[in-house]
Formats: sequence, C-alpha cells, structure tokens
Amino acid sequence: MKKLDLYLIKKFLGTFFFSIALIIAISLVFDFSENVDEFIQKKVPTRMIIFDYYLHFIPYFANLFSPLFIFIAVIFFTSKMASNTEIIAILASGISFNRFLRPYLISAIILGILSFYLNNFLIPKSNEKRLKFRYTYIKRAYKNKDKDIHLQLNPNSYAYMESYSTPTNIGIKFSLENFNENGELEYKLLADFIKWDTTKNKWTIQNYYERTIDGLNENITRGLSKDTTLNMDIEDFNRRDVDVEMMNYFELNDQIEEEKFKGSSKVVLFEIEKHKRMALPFASIILTFIGVAIASRKVRGGIGLHLGFGLGLSFGYIMFMKISQTFATNGGLDPMLAVWIPNIVFGVLAIYLLKKAPK
Repeated sequence: MKKLDLYLIKKFLGTFFFSIALIIAISLVFDFSENVDEFIQKKVPTRMIIFDYYLHFIPYFANLFSPLFIFIAVIFFTSKMASNTEIIAILASGISFNRFLRPYLISAIILGILSFYLNNFLIPKSNEKRLKFRYTYIKRAYKNKDKDIHLQLNPNSYAYMESYSTPTNIGIKFSLENFNENGELEYKLLADFIKWDTTKNKWTIQNYYERTIDGLNENITRGLSKDTTLNMDIEDFNRRDVDVEMMNYFELNDQIEEEKFKGSSKVVLFEIEKHKRMALPFASIILTFIGVAIASRKVRGGIGLHLGFGLGLSFGYIMFMKISQTFATNGGLDPMLAVWIPNIVFGVLAIYLLKKAPK
C-alpha cells in the first residue's frame, strides 16, 4: 500500500473517530443531565450507572450515527485538502481520480464491516443491559396500546382480543376459534375478560361462552370463571418495539418467523430492523463517495460551504429513510424495498456526482 493510501486512510479514520468521540462525549453530558434526578431519586449505584448503562450506551450511539459522521468526516478533511490544493497536486502528479478514490473505499469498507458486526452481534447483546437498566430506573412502566389484537396460536387455532392491559395482564373481549383439518369451525370461545394468573401460570377466562360443534351436534356452555392453558405468553404483549434491538441476526430471523406464524402486525417492524442492519453499512460507502465528489472541488466558500451542503444531503437521506419506513409500516410498502430505496436513490446520486467531480 502506497504512502498516499496510508495518508488518506489515516486522515479518514482519524477524523471519523475524533468526530464520533466528540459527539458521544456531548451526548453523555446531555443524557446524564436529563436523567440525574432519576438516578438520585432511585439511589442508583454509581457503578451500575457507569458499567450497566453508559458503557453500553457508547457503542449503541456511535453506531447509530456512524453513517452521518462518516459523511461529515469525509467532507471535512477532503474539503480541507482541496482548500490546501493537495488534491490538485495529487491529480497533477498523474494519479487518476479513480485511483484517488481507492483509500476512501477501503476505509468505508472497514467501517461498513465494523458497523455490520456491531449491528448484528455486539450491540444487541450490549442493549440487553442498557435497556434493562433503562426500563428499571429511567423509563416509566410500559403500556400496550395495541387494539384488535389477532394471534395464531397453532395451525388450526386463532385468538382475538379487543385490547390488552399490560399492568394488570388482562385482555378484554377475548375469543378463541379452533378449526379442523378441513377448515371447518369445531370450537369457539367468547369471554368478556382473560387474565394471566401468576400463581397458577395459567390463563383465567371470565364470564365465558363456549360452543363445541361435532357435525350436526352442538354443545353450548356458559360459566363465570375457568382456568385454561393456551399457547400464548404474556411476553407477547409486554414486548416493546425497541426490544428488537436486543436480538442478534439469528434471533431476529427466528422472531420474524414466529411473528409471521402468529399473524402479528409487528412483522413489518422486525423486517425493517433486519434490512436496516444490512443497508446501513452500504450507506457508509455511498455517503463516502458523495462526500468525496462534493468536497474534492476547491470553491470560494471552502469547508463551510461543503459542510453546509453535505449536512443538507445527509439530513435528506435520514428523512428519506424515515418516510420510506413509514410507508412500509402504514402504507403496505415492502420492508426490504422501503429500507433500500434511500441507498438506491443516493447511490445513483453518488455516481452522477463522481462523474461531475474534477478529474
């Protein structure tokens, strides 16, 4: 590897890690000032604050904003090189622009692989402690706001609830339907309430109505209370959307298959998370090339103009991704397409800007 490659890689990685360390330090100060009252009120030990929360807060936050700060780092040091006419000297020495891009690509790939590993393996494990601490000492009790909850308990059984109260573990307007292999209804249960009994580890149905069908014969039963065992766990209702952040790549795939089997409406959220973990490392490469194409041209406004234009593009990317994810969640757009559309659009933009960059 030539001196030029080492010089640019050192500048790239050095600027990136310095900028990300700076923003993390600022974030730690703001987060601590926001939560210090909770820490004091609940008498949280200092050791737990440092090692169970902030030690795991750092990799999560660093990886979350890594594409943005890769972009800012590239624009910052490349623009500085352009203003010092270093890029003109490099190109004038006979090095092609494509050859000039090689160390940028190497650095972006290194950071992309690191981001992929963090996203899929290290950070999910780290998030278990961070989120457990947050739920215990910072965040208020979780409330399930879902309405019209449908669940598939097994291939022939389907359950429904109008709503579910997490603090009391009570479901309202519960129904259960069992079908035979021919798809014909053979059992139906209706109940005003269903409650999880923590002592018996069973569900208790209250004010229920049962209908059993056997060919032309029907048997109807009514009652006030009855214990039953269902293939339904209270954790299905107590799980927050952010709990997906605690799953590694393989656990996330298993959870997606489980949610699909149940017919859960949260399948889209899990699939978005899965594809996002794949798309963000590629975003690092795309934003790197856009940053080089913008900042390699020497302009009168210098670094300030490049940074301003670059920040506008980076926030445009983030907004584009949020909008496409909203369409996937609420509009029926395929999750994979929703996550990758920003990369495709900005990838085309990167190719265009590279062609227009000074050679």
